[in-house]
Amino acid sequence: MDFLNSLVLGFQVCIQPSNLFLAFMGCVIGTLVGVLPGIGPVAAISLLLPASYHINPVGALIMLAGIYYGAMYGGSTTSILVNIPGEAASVVTCLDGYEMAKKGRAGPALGIAAFGSFIGGTGSLIGLMFLAPPLAEMALKFGPPEYTTLMILGLTILTFLVKGSMLKGLMMAVFGIFISTIGIDLVSGVGRFSLGRIELLDGIGLVPVVMGLFGLSEVFLNIEKTISSTEILKSEIKGYLPNKEDWRKSYKPILRGTFLGFFLGVLPGGGSVLASFASYAIEKRVSKHPEKFGTGMIEGVAGPETANNAATGGNFIPLLTLGIPCNAVMAILLGAMMIHGLQPGPTLIHEHPDVFWGVIVSMYIGNGMLLILNLPLIPMWVQVLKVPYGLFFPLVLLFCLIGAYSLASSTFDILIMNVFGIIGYLMKKTGYEGPPLVLGLVLGNILENTLRQSLILSDGSFLIFFNRPIAATFIWVTIALLVFPILPWFKKRRPAIGVEPGD
Repeated sequence: MDFLNSLVLGFQVCIQPSNLFLAFMGCVIGTLVGVLPGIGPVAAISLLLPASYHINPVGALIMLAGIYYGAMYGGSTTSILVNIPGEAASVVTCLDGYEMAKKGRAGPALGIAAFGSFIGGTGSLIGLMFLAPPLAEMALKFGPPEYTTLMILGLTILTFLVKGSMLKGLMMAVFGIFISTIGIDLVSGVGRFSLGRIELLDGIGLVPVVMGLFGLSEVFLNIEKTISSTEILKSEIKGYLPNKEDWRKSYKPILRGTFLGFFLGVLPGGGSVLASFASYAIEKRVSKHPEKFGTGMIEGVAGPETANNAATGGNFIPLLTLGIPCNAVMAILLGAMMIHGLQPGPTLIHEHPDVFWGVIVSMYIGNGMLLILNLPLIPMWVQVLKVPYGLFFPLVLLFCLIGAYSLASSTFDILIMNVFGIIGYLMKKTGYEGPPLVLGLVLGNILENTLRQSLILSDGSFLIFFNRPIAATFIWVTIALLVFPILPWFKKRRPAIGVEPGD
């Protein structure tokens, strides 16, 4: 009965006209972000964070979440029509989607991508509804030591799963934690690392940092690239509804993609990209004709597109139940929730049930909106793709500047954004990644406070992290993750010890 009452509460929140409008806007903006190559949900959410300041917390999260899963929908359009993934999770869709388009089957490819996305997104939300509350109940047993070690584990896992060097990921996480210490210490009241600037006594805000790291840096990177609009499919797109044969080939990949995407999305660092690649690999392995993959197999579109949307629902479980983001988008959403005075974690369901269930139900409604909107709007998205990038990216730059200034009508925030835009550009050019830095910035103050509370409870003894079972488990898992990557190097070095040249 409590479950049904919670669902009713969620629908009561979502059917408010303002929240329905925000869900609609999030879906449309997210689809546009997915369609346009080179933007992505991280940059889009970063750019729109200032706008969410003037919206109620539930509405802001509904809109930002809509941008995230809307981008997963939109990414398939450019992959199929232009052979350019609008979003990283849609890279695999290019392999068979574009080949289907060249054979005159762009309509069924776009149709099965839309239906698969809807089924995967809806299935993952059902899993989110049933798994999140019991996980939150279990997490209520956590005290300061458990939270401290959990945050250390979250930082370690995210750095462990970055695309490049784990050492670089750890360096970025530490850099993010350092940035979070800038400003007045809440315990002692002493200013730290402010360099004599009054503006820094309040600390460095999340919004200018993420707008610079992901928004400005994307503009700088894409200025270097040339994306031609002449490659857009010229033939008429028709017949969006897949036929019986298409459904016969696709229903199993869609079911497999739903389960795979959801459970990979729950894992920290899993996310939509891993889910789509894993789904494509599985479909190719179980197929009776694996050699035909890459030539226009509809299974190669249905599985990955379902999986990347299913992963979005799974991503919300560690964020909402433990307060630990599993990727860059969730890290920014964590920051957005904290900006609105919400503390993600096990207490969220009890203290703010309207927020928790409102966001979940809004994702149901949003998935339905996307299914209805996606196919009829494809001709419009094709026209959007023809907008010269020389006109588009200056507009993004303008939005960044306006957004940073609107936070506190301060030119100092623009300076911070520009600095981190240059830092983000250099990081991407040299193989450093932004998500660990953002996560370190978001979690730094909480980590510092829970660490202090833990040491007060133990009279300064670090043994408290090993004497409590849950905290000890998190610590040993963290140590294992840090040690395992070193073992292959150690084994290679070990035979060389004591061996003389020429032996």
